[in-house]
Amino acid sequence: MKLSVLIPMYNEKNIVQNTARTLVSYLSPKFGSDYEIVFSDDGSTDGCADIVRALDLPNVKVVSYSVNRGKGYAVRYGIKKCEGDVIVCTDCDLAYGTEVIVDIYNRMISGGEHVIVGSRNIASDGYDGYTLTRKLMSKMYIKLVSFVAGFRYSDSQCGLKAYCIEAARSVFDLCTINGFAFDLEVLLLTEKLGMKIAEIPVKVINHRESASKVHPVRDAIKMIKDVRRIKKRIKKIRI
Repeated sequence: MKLSVLIPMYNEKNIVQNTARTLVSYLSPKFGSDYEIVFSDDGSTDGCADIVRALDLPNVKVVSYSVNRGKGYAVRYGIKKCEGDVIVCTDCDLAYGTEVIVDIYNRMISGGEHVIVGSRNIASDGYDGYTLTRKLMSKMYIKLVSFVAGFRYSDSQCGLKAYCIEAARSVFDLCTINGFAFDLEVLLLTEKLGMKIAEIPVKVINHRESASKVHPVRDAIKMIKDVRRIKKRIKKIRI
């Protein structure tokens, strides 16, 4: 089964070359030509999309649009361009490493789930290396969002997720959120459609705290507003 690795990116010129080379070096011996890496460029202004194109690496492509719209839109746009049977979405900094990509792919093709979510909260070392402040803020943020949404899984905001292609097409066709709440929208819609979700433990390996694009207070307020909108809209969907 073909693997698509989808990477949403916005102004990542400092790391994208290393990310592309690392993924190709890791995946090529394992999958041959039966994989692709799709960088979904969210209207970047630093030329990171051109950096990837100039590398001319096998099985790597860039899809892009001119205006920055948000991570949710970048993932949704990229999903439509993926050709694999299993789509693994991870962040451009490869926060959870490369081995977990194959782990989550193998779980997808053997486990029968439609969506698999990485969780830092079910791994004993999931937050190793985080500062205490960052760890507490992350956990509080997730708990707040889960409480407001009535979501029962442990880490909706983890950047590592895998989708079978059927679920990806069905769920993302219904998505509308462009910001960080898109993760939750995807999972709530997956449940609404009666599809199976599983979690696997993950550990943050590559820390880039200073470069984080998340602003906890501002984004938490926006997230709560988005969650309320999502819940109202999902109630109206008839299956």
